[in-house]
Amino acid sequence: MSVAADVDAARAALKRFDFDLLVVDVMLPDASGLDLTGELRDSGDVPILLLTARKEVEDRIKGLEAGADDYLTKPFEPRELLLRVQRILDRAAPTRATAPAEIRFGPFCFDRVHETLTRDGTPVHLTSGERQLLATLVAAPGRVFNRPWLADEAEIVGDDRAVDTQIARLRRKIEDDPRQPHFLVTVRGRGYTLRGVR
Repeated sequence: MSVAADVDAARAALKRFDFDLLVVDVMLPDASGLDLTGELRDSGDVPILLLTARKEVEDRIKGLEAGADDYLTKPFEPRELLLRVQRILDRAAPTRATAPAEIRFGPFCFDRVHETLTRDGTPVHLTSGERQLLATLVAAPGRVFNRPWLADEAEIVGDDRAVDTQIARLRRKIEDDPRQPHFLVTVRGRGYTLRGVR
């Protein structure tokens, strides 16, 4: 378990660790927990339970619209918090367990177990960086990953340009025209996503 006192500390912890679930207070000293929830939804799929002192229905709706999995008002019984956390984890577990071992997009097939890529059955050579980057993207097809998240997950050393460079290299191997990508797509102002998965 890890505790962060504000949004900046939470972002730092998220870069260092993978979490099974986050409990986020709506009222944080440096920003809104709703904004952090929306930010996390754009870059990953970790389950989120929001805590708030506000009991109005509209506030709960805003939390769920931001991407929270559940919502708990304060004050609360610790046992209720534990039960809600367990329920969220139980719901998420089947999805993780049944995730396909092979991800197909266009003529490509990525084996998530061995982290190998083939095109129409022919192996495609990937560097370790390209392999880690693709493994990160196929873990959540269609989800937009921002550059800092990709850099952390794929262990890319450097600034945003280092991520862009790895993306460009990977595109040369999976796109017919890397300048007009069909699979590895840029979402302006947000990051990258993998499309065309079937």
